[in-house]
Amino acid sequence: MENRNPFIPNSTADRLAAGAEKLADRAAQLNEVVSDAARAAASKVDDSRAAAASRLEAASTALHENAESVPGGGRVSGLAHATADTMRHTADYVREHDVDGMLKDLETVVKNHPGPALVAAAFVGFLAGRALSNR
Repeated sequence: MENRNPFIPNSTADRLAAGAEKLADRAAQLNEVVSDAARAAASKVDDSRAAAASRLEAASTALHENAESVPGGGRVSGLAHATADTMRHTADYVREHDVDGMLKDLETVVKNHPGPALVAAAFVGFLAGRALSNR
């Protein structure tokens, strides 16, 4: 490698080039490791989608069955039924969409509604922080 900068000796330029090449190799390795981890996580989520959807649907059914016995009258009972319906729709969504589809939908929601998405992300972060700090 020819040194084009007269202020840097050849040996220094060679060491810098070798260091940059080594850094690029490490970055490529890290990228591969992160990609593998992301694929493994997506695979685990995909594997557990059916079970999660079944649990959501079971909870929805239980909520529908017990909505009339919830204290608070007709209004609270109506809210319980509405919540149960939402849970059933969520179960259907989880069954019908893989991780990539869910991530694309999430990206669309965030792009279309950045303010509420930011608030939701902050809330989830707060809950995660609380959960981890209580351990």
